[in-house]
Amino acid sequence: MDMEVTAWMSMYHAMNAEEERRPFSRATLRRILAFARPHRRMLVQFLLLSVVLAVLAVATPVLAGRVVDAIVDGDETSTVVTLALIIAGLAIVEAGLGLLNRWLSARIGEGLILDLRRTVFDHVQQMPVAFFTRTRTGALVSRLNNDVIGAQRAFSDTLSGVVGNLVALVLTLAVMLSLSWQVTLLALVLLPVFVVPARRMGTRMASLEREAANHNAAMGTQMTERFSAPGATLVKLFGRPAHESAEFAGRAARVRDIGVRTAMVQTVFVTALTLVSALALALVYGLGGFYALRGSLDAGAVVTLALLLTRLYAPLTALASARVEVMTALVSFERVFEVLDLEPLIRERPDPLQVPDGPVSVEFEDVRFAYPAADKVSLASLEEVAKLDTRGGVEVLHGVSFRAEPGQMVALVGSSGAGKSTIASLLPRLYDVDAGAVRLSGVDVRDLSFASIRDALGMVTQDGHLFHDTIRANLVLARPEATDAELDEVLRRARLTDLVAALPDGLDTVVGERGYRLSGGERQRLTIARLLLARPRVVILDEATAHLDSTSEAAVQQALGEALAGRTAIVIAHRLSTVRAADLILVVEAGRVVERGTHEELLAAGGRYEELYRTQFAAPERAEASGTKPAGLASEHAVRGSGVRTEAVVPVQGGG
Repeated sequence: MDMEVTAWMSMYHAMNAEEERRPFSRATLRRILAFARPHRRMLVQFLLLSVVLAVLAVATPVLAGRVVDAIVDGDETSTVVTLALIIAGLAIVEAGLGLLNRWLSARIGEGLILDLRRTVFDHVQQMPVAFFTRTRTGALVSRLNNDVIGAQRAFSDTLSGVVGNLVALVLTLAVMLSLSWQVTLLALVLLPVFVVPARRMGTRMASLEREAANHNAAMGTQMTERFSAPGATLVKLFGRPAHESAEFAGRAARVRDIGVRTAMVQTVFVTALTLVSALALALVYGLGGFYALRGSLDAGAVVTLALLLTRLYAPLTALASARVEVMTALVSFERVFEVLDLEPLIRERPDPLQVPDGPVSVEFEDVRFAYPAADKVSLASLEEVAKLDTRGGVEVLHGVSFRAEPGQMVALVGSSGAGKSTIASLLPRLYDVDAGAVRLSGVDVRDLSFASIRDALGMVTQDGHLFHDTIRANLVLARPEATDAELDEVLRRARLTDLVAALPDGLDTVVGERGYRLSGGERQRLTIARLLLARPRVVILDEATAHLDSTSEAAVQQALGEALAGRTAIVIAHRLSTVRAADLILVVEAGRVVERGTHEELLAAGGRYEELYRTQFAAPERAEASGTKPAGLASEHAVRGSGVRTEAVVPVQGGG
């Protein structure tokens, strides 16, 4: 190996020697071996090839020395030619085995990455919604990228490096000592000239690299936030573009300065070590030549020692940092295992039941619920905080009970933050109750399979989230086997046919991040179309038409009328005029059902419902009486006049 390459390797190992030294964990090692077990056959082949390559690396200098001896001794030409052919053959074999060894390394490393990523991804998908509300997405993605790649290096780089370098070091030292112990000791005495500067320069380089990485990360965060459609809009409306530019330019300039400084430090370091290596070779040739002239050492041995010297420093410097590399790999594994060890709060029982066939009833029995504390659903490293927030566990639902018979519509109304959306989230098991029970057709949802709940329930939320994908892909999330004819039908019922027809790629048009290329009303109608495609037996509408204008609302109301016909519906509403026809209205305040009944009954009772109605909707009612129909009431009358069941009337705005 060229001495300049050896210098670069020495500095690389030193730069990576700044990781914190952590205690060895046998439990972590056992889990690592469990991941490596499926690749054990290729691992054995990989290690054996590494040993063979290390032997070949030492054999070539020895044969080169034999060639020199043959020339000096005046041996026959055939001897020199034979040795040269052997060297050439070994070079060809070494090249071929090197390619094979690299292929095995790649297969093992990439296979391990696949296993780790798939395991972490599947595990994260099982985590409750509370996990995602606390975790920083970038930190979680880093576990699937940086830490997984760092873990796989333990097998593809570190393991082979340790084995190969150890074998090469032992063989090299054995051969060198057998040729001349004096020259060998000289080579070992010069080793600190390699290692000590590498450690010092490596520390400086690592510090510069960390600073550059921090600035790059800050620039990445700034670009990610400012270049998204909502972020760019915010900067244009309230931001200071000149200030944003100056802040970004300042970080970029600092990265430039660090880059120049790093390049010079590297060049000076490598030049110095290359000079040292040249001086070392000169000493070997000088001392070896002295012994050769005295007759105590063959000329070929001098050449062999010089060639072996270049192969001595690389494994020595690499092995000096081997422990740090192993610990670095262990840290990566432990960070991956940290995510895998976070137990999902919501699990499917081993022998889950299915939602009974036919129309489905919904029942809440004395339900009590508190959002889980951070230490139960999150990690400080994923939230990027020093310590997790210990708050939580405060009960937000207090003994909620009601029942929706098959085909009935139950409306939840009340102040913002009263617990309406929390009640709705318990049905699809986004969270689990702390006490009481939520049942579908008499079966506790905790006893049902996730797939059965998913098939029985359909939910439309207020934000109408869409993936950065095509309209088709966003729709078939509800039913992957849906045909184009079925997609066209739900688009027609959601009053989106004209919109899709006008798009350049029709169903294959990409909607953009979070569907931002569509208007708010179009996004919401697309999520309603997805609900229509799913054909659930229970429909949950959490302010489902909040972003629709009056024209779109009237059209979608009719589509929802078809979707809700014969199905059980749980509707969250602030707008009381939209839930008059509900079979049961629940008034929720501070996590309790304070009133229940029909629209007429609740008005007659003169309680909280009547107060909400009077304070929030007296003006619209006066407008209706004068012949001017507000948007919500116009939609209601449109549905009533269409002959569709009045259960189609759904909420238009609000929260909860």
